[in-house]
Amino acid sequence: MIDERRRRILSGLGGAALYLAVQDLFAQGRTPKGVARVRGDASVNGVPAKRGMVVRPGDTVITGRDGEIVFVIGKDAMLVRAESQVETQGAAGALIASGFRIVTGAILSVFAPGEPKTLVTGTATIGIRGTGIYIESGADRTYVCTCYGEAELASRGDPAVREVVKTRHHEQPRYIMATGAPQMLMSAPVINHTDAELALLEGLHGRKTPFAGNKGYTY
Repeated sequence: MIDERRRRILSGLGGAALYLAVQDLFAQGRTPKGVARVRGDASVNGVPAKRGMVVRPGDTVITGRDGEIVFVIGKDAMLVRAESQVETQGAAGALIASGFRIVTGAILSVFAPGEPKTLVTGTATIGIRGTGIYIESGADRTYVCTCYGEAELASRGDPAVREVVKTRHHEQPRYIMATGAPQMLMSAPVINHTDAELALLEGLHGRKTPFAGNKGYTY
């Protein structure tokens, strides 16, 4: 059963309908699958997204200017912001994605412990395992905040440029730049994502963030 703190987060961010649906699934000993919330223009493989639609490895998720989508795939969960394109990767018919390609836009994701994933953008390759992570992918740079957990960040333009980041609470955001930049990997501020959103995503699997119970931060 979802605890009171997660109930408030789910209700506040996703609306009462999302909270009630998730609560009912947990009461049945199940976890949500597929699309949990849609706002505005969002599609899966070109089909308008609807709650309950299954997202599988090999699918492409796209959001328009007013779009946002929250979905579960395997033991992971992802919030895709407006004007984004995300491609899920893995064997056809598999239940668990091996990774994600963020073509453009912004995503916030939480991943189950013990299941390594690879995230790819235009300028970066990011290896993770049981991590909460926020990414903004653009043509000239990628923004990465390892919200908690461990990630190996590598430049696609120069794979020798890499760093292993270990965090508990947004301590080491990074920019990974396109080829030709004077500095390929550099420190960045914490921007455009919240602890409450991370708690929403973890709550879809009945999990908590490592900093649950601490004062939440909004960036």
